[in-house]
Amino acid sequence: MSAPCLWAWLGQVEYDAALALQRALLAARAAERVPDVLLLVEHPPVITLGRRASLADLRADPATLAARGIAVRITNRGGLVTYHGPGQLVGYPIAALRPLTGGDVVRYVTGLEEVMLRLLAEQGVAAGRDARHHGVWVGSEKIGAVGVAVSRGVTMHGFALNLQPDLAHFLLIVPCGLADRGVTSVAQLTGCRLPLAVAATAAARLFGAVFDRAMVAVPAATLWALGERGPLDAAGAAVPAGMLW
Repeated sequence: MSAPCLWAWLGQVEYDAALALQRALLAARAAERVPDVLLLVEHPPVITLGRRASLADLRADPATLAARGIAVRITNRGGLVTYHGPGQLVGYPIAALRPLTGGDVVRYVTGLEEVMLRLLAEQGVAAGRDARHHGVWVGSEKIGAVGVAVSRGVTMHGFALNLQPDLAHFLLIVPCGLADRGVTSVAQLTGCRLPLAVAATAAARLFGAVFDRAMVAVPAATLWALGERGPLDAAGAAVPAGMLW
């Protein structure tokens, strides 16, 4: 039987709040108080710098960005600089890596790329991988990014897929440190806008297919509560952790 993975579409969530929730759920997963979890969100405009990024990857100073309503955050994920904003689906799996991929981080990253590739294919977008750079590409233009971290054997951060974000915001950074590459979106390629809640449902289904997980949809409030108090049932009442497995 496939191991369970709880998931929910949380809607638009501030980056700092989502990061705090990830950290809380990571601690709970490392202690085996909760099963794997997949958070699916959309962020207000924010630029994040991974472990290999620098402020030189910004094409505008933080004060100018703040004046335009775009936050800047330094994170512990892998990779360089990226942008998150409305119209982009972001997925944060909080999962024990060894049961998921035998502890293989490269296999995990490839699996996240596969989730996005399959979702894009369902939207009629023929995307692929790049031999030198992680993520998902349409020609020389990036449409999906991956940046992960692993702590205590549990994953955090994840993937970001451009459905219909404001692509002009990507001009404010050197995306993933690649000045000679562009950025695209499903809307730009197809002329169609996909509701993020619909895309989130598809992403959860495909995550389960790629990683052999039984995806269990729960209310968003349940995952917020899990990050605060440990295992809860759908009604918000505390339950023994074993009931989640």
